[in-house]
Amino acid sequence: MLSGVVAAEAGEPAGGAGFSAPTGDFGLRLQQLAHLTAELAAAESIDTVIEVAVTRVAAAVRAAAATLRLRDEESLNLVGSHGLGQDEIERNAALDVAGQNPASEAARTGATVLVADAAELEARYPELAGTVPADRSVVCLPLFAGQKPLGVLVLSFQQRWVPGPRELDFLSTFADACAQAIRRIRASEVAEERAIQLAFLAEASDELASSLDYRSTLSKVAKLAVRRLADWCAVDIYSDDELVTLAVEHVDPAQVAWAWELQRRYPPDRNAPTGAPNVARTGVSELIAEITDEMLVAGARDEEHLRLARELRLRSALVVPLVARGRTLGTISLIRTGDARLYTLADLAVAEDLGRRAGVAIDNAQLHSQTQDVALQLQRAVLPDRLDKLAGWQLATHYSPGGHADVGGDFYDAIPLDDGRLAVFIGDVMGHGVTAAAAMAHIRAAVRAYLSIDPDPGVVVGQLDVMFEKLAMRRLVSLAYGVLDPATRQLTLVCAGHHPPVLVAPDGTTRSADAPPQKILGIGPDRRTASVWDLEPGSAVLLFTDGLIERRDENLDIGLGRLRTLAGRLVDGPLPVELDRLVTALHDPRGADDVTALAVLVP
Repeated sequence: MLSGVVAAEAGEPAGGAGFSAPTGDFGLRLQQLAHLTAELAAAESIDTVIEVAVTRVAAAVRAAAATLRLRDEESLNLVGSHGLGQDEIERNAALDVAGQNPASEAARTGATVLVADAAELEARYPELAGTVPADRSVVCLPLFAGQKPLGVLVLSFQQRWVPGPRELDFLSTFADACAQAIRRIRASEVAEERAIQLAFLAEASDELASSLDYRSTLSKVAKLAVRRLADWCAVDIYSDDELVTLAVEHVDPAQVAWAWELQRRYPPDRNAPTGAPNVARTGVSELIAEITDEMLVAGARDEEHLRLARELRLRSALVVPLVARGRTLGTISLIRTGDARLYTLADLAVAEDLGRRAGVAIDNAQLHSQTQDVALQLQRAVLPDRLDKLAGWQLATHYSPGGHADVGGDFYDAIPLDDGRLAVFIGDVMGHGVTAAAAMAHIRAAVRAYLSIDPDPGVVVGQLDVMFEKLAMRRLVSLAYGVLDPATRQLTLVCAGHHPPVLVAPDGTTRSADAPPQKILGIGPDRRTASVWDLEPGSAVLLFTDGLIERRDENLDIGLGRLRTLAGRLVDGPLPVELDRLVTALHDPRGADDVTALAVLVP
């Protein structure tokens, strides 16, 4: 690869001489070089620097050829040239910094390298013998912007010309200006890229915190990633010990369906030594700075797979684990294609940050789901299964969880007593989740225990006050507890901070079983005096919780009025059917509270 390097950078004869040749315009040439140096201070892109440092400098100093090479690890990559043929550019696109040639020596040592003619070149770099015309000279100027050269500016001249001290001083000053401009522009690009990455992380965090549905939020995060960090993004998570692709996104939405098809045809090997399966197994990120054709060949399943992989023009890749509490929950893969910038360690740090945030979001969602399952199981275990088979009574119930993600604390029951009476109650524990469900189970069990001793409403609710005080229970619980007597057709009732039942006469007229308000359970004992209500045969009693009547941005009295208006239908037909119709007509599906109702028909 070294063969022809200097010849290429020397260029073909252009009929010009070095800028100190006796043309009478030496001062003008130096002035032009000074102007170009000043222009570099205002350059806003690497392309501008290349234009000034290569094309315009070559004209100003009458160089036969000029090249600008920037260092990338141990390579000197050709980023701009003047006076070279296309085949020469392609052959010498990259030089090894350790190579034996003038440009590599300048980059390696940080010193300007001057070669007067072909004879000196052959003596110093034997590998390049015969590659440069006899009358060609080369000047290699290191670009310093710190401790290590950023690259090299190479100028070649005809007629064996080598700059003197004054000219070399001007050229070195210009090379330093190039280096400073490149460093400044790169720093600006890094700062801009970092700002984009931080904005992405902030936006991704908002998405991840917006919902406990991590499947939906991770899909949205993948869409954000292809706008800011990648051309492709894939999210894989563990499901039953299998790594399953949750989301695939591409900057071109039309490519997404094709990507899923490719995934179907060539599913990842869970034992693969690299890629998402390996990162998921080990929890260690992978940075593939540059994806080579050799990598594609090694990873292809067959010729068709290789062809498709090459068509994707994969450029650079990152795969990071989704981590939470020391566990790897899945992976995020980011891929750049075409001529995009290669990923670096800085990009890896951003991707790993995203992986940690996404992992925590998944973990929180899974923990919440497990907690919710426990609460649901607890609630289902204590709520009565069937109340429509109580001898001598017609009952109907309805329970549905609210729109919130947690289980609520609504509870109800109906207990036939030995003397033919029926004890009914409904309550609402403030709060949601396992603690509310556990408190609900506790209160319901306590009510059943106390009524088995003495079902009188005043006695039962009074005993609950004693329990709350002795056990220092601070959770607030509203309760409506009553006893229906079919012999006297009376309802004896205590409402502890709970909405009073609605009483429906056989003709459909309604009234609330209002009584002087009593304290909600949990804020201290109260005088638990029962009220007594006379009922006609065929009447209905409806007990309910807040969720049935609440609506957003509406006064609760409006909901109570609506309930009173519609409850008259309970006596029009089969009680379960009419109760379902009532709930459907009243319930706001956007509501966050549980909806619970218990209706009893008086015999």
